[in-house]
Amino acid sequence: MTAWSTHEVFNQFDELADFNLLGTDAALGEALERAGALWARPQLSAYGQQLGAQETWRLAEEANRHTPTLHGFDPRGRRIDSVEFHPSWHALMALYRGQGLVAQPFRDAQPGRWAAWAAGFYLHGQVEQGTLCPATMTTASIPVLQKEPALWAQLQAPLFSNDYDARDVPLAQKHAIWLGMGMTERQGGSDVRANTTLATPLRSGPGAGGRGGEYLLRGHKWFFSAPICDAHLVVARTAEGGHACFFVPRWRPDGSKNAVIVQRLKDKVGNRSNASSEVEFEDAWGILMGEEGRGIPTIIEMATTTRLNCVLGSAAILRQATVQALAYARQRQAFGRPLAEQPLMRAVLVDLALESEAALVLAMRLAEAFERDDSPVQRAWKRVMTPAAKFWVCKRAVELTGEAMEVFGGNGYVDSSVMARLFREAPVNSIWEGSGNVMCLDVLRAIGRAPEAAMALLAELADTAAGEPLLQAELQALRNLLATSREQLEALGRVLVQRLVLVAQACLLRRHAPTAVADGFMATRLGSAGAGRVVGAIDTRAVDVAAVLARAFPA
Repeated sequence: MTAWSTHEVFNQFDELADFNLLGTDAALGEALERAGALWARPQLSAYGQQLGAQETWRLAEEANRHTPTLHGFDPRGRRIDSVEFHPSWHALMALYRGQGLVAQPFRDAQPGRWAAWAAGFYLHGQVEQGTLCPATMTTASIPVLQKEPALWAQLQAPLFSNDYDARDVPLAQKHAIWLGMGMTERQGGSDVRANTTLATPLRSGPGAGGRGGEYLLRGHKWFFSAPICDAHLVVARTAEGGHACFFVPRWRPDGSKNAVIVQRLKDKVGNRSNASSEVEFEDAWGILMGEEGRGIPTIIEMATTTRLNCVLGSAAILRQATVQALAYARQRQAFGRPLAEQPLMRAVLVDLALESEAALVLAMRLAEAFERDDSPVQRAWKRVMTPAAKFWVCKRAVELTGEAMEVFGGNGYVDSSVMARLFREAPVNSIWEGSGNVMCLDVLRAIGRAPEAAMALLAELADTAAGEPLLQAELQALRNLLATSREQLEALGRVLVQRLVLVAQACLLRRHAPTAVADGFMATRLGSAGAGRVVGAIDTRAVDVAAVLARAFPA
């Protein structure tokens, strides 16, 4: 009997795989060269090839389809709070750890190390973002822990290790460790000062408590990521000293499990491969880091780095969404010719490409400032532009991944597709480590605390804008906004930050990108051209579309 076949499948194309993520990204290669990080290119190229392989895409899909499972008890009723992950999660975690990226910015003083780390993070984030959550927090914890000599002596080797050790055992037995963060409580959200978790010295009397002292924590955390980490940095208040930061390991020094009780895992929109949890502290054992009353500044130092990770993660999502949309549109035929040759689709694709490169060039400039925090202008890039970039780039990723998914039509909306996963992942970077309004307020606070640094930043941008009337006009508008009264400026925070980021991106592209990219970005983003538009609602007569698309991803 002949099998039924009612039609032949044609004009259908799988999402892109088996390509080198670095070798096809001219802008990233140029950023590494500018930063003096060409020494890292061979390893990063090999990593880009491995990440782009079909097998790695399969691991990413499986890790997100087979989500983590919480096992609260063992078969005999003993509390274990264990989280089971699919083998693909462990394979991806080992892949990232093996590159040496977790500790790269702090392990040596080689110039370009921050750019090399940022590039590796950006490459990995294009394929799978959930595994980058514990990696982000572990990297960001290192400079905080380095200020605590006793803790650092115990933790340096496993933090600097390139091994992947998934065992759930006490710290002293681990070859390599992951660290997480516990700030958010249900009643406060971003308002960490509303936290109620209480830390009490383990011992009473003279000399009890204080920096390096042992405490018992009682309370909760509404978002605790990731519960499988070997330790967490936790904000809790003390009876008299205000909020403080504590190092809370998963296991106590005596080998017993610490009293951090996992209530449940969050059922999230995206970031499904990663486990986020709600926990209760039932007199959990911890060590005070820093001074009582200085917990929030301590943890914010960690958050400054994780916000850079959010920018890089969103830039990675934008990059892969653009690449996938462009590669698909070049193959898919509609109305007698490839989608990528149709004028209105080209407007969408070139808009995506311009946004993607602008996000990357800004993220890599921030990485440079983290390495060279040695002048007012570098400090302004780090302290003012990092929250500004997190606000803008992360929000743009949400919108543009939806647009890129639409290029695929219904195929992009299917839950198992790469495009759907990118779309689901995009919002978390905008929300995590401070939502949009929090970022705008942080920008205003940073400018208020160090106005001289902000002026140095504007002066640097003005030098780049020289001879470009549109850029100069935008800079003047920025100055006018900054002269607004403090009471009015808070309500205009999003206007200010949006304008600041667009001017910064335009200046960076003018300095580093080909003329077609820089001019196209300015023509479509600055002045009235950028007001209230949707993706692709641009005048392509002002853009060298062919040149921008050829640079975005070689045909």
